Amino acid sequence: MSQVPVPPSDSPYGPYPSAPPPSSDGKAIASLVLGILGLILWFCPLIGLGVTVPGLVLGIMSRNQRPTGMATAGIVLCVIGLVLSLGNAAIGAYLGVTGQHPLLNQ
Repeated sequence: MSQVPVPPSDSPYGPYPSAPPPSSDGKAIASLVLGILGLILWFCPLIGLGVTVPGLVLGIMSRNQRPTGMATAGIVLCVIGLVLSLGNAAIGAYLGVTGQHPLLNQ
């Protein structure tokens, strides 16, 4: 690994600028947004699953690259939305199979 030369303090050019702050991880942000949407859209299982599964994948990918609180929050919200969506789908399937679903009794 090569060393970056440091100019002397009396250099007319001054010291090197410090490194820019690390940018936000786009995957972590996307996971958090999809997790929030998954909590809102869990009542429609097809949409809820379609939102939470990619959010969960993005959160895990982001957490493996650079662990942040945002990635962890996205994973937690996506798991909660996924459980709610699957529960809603299971209840709807049960009601449909047993003939108790309100839309079937019209």
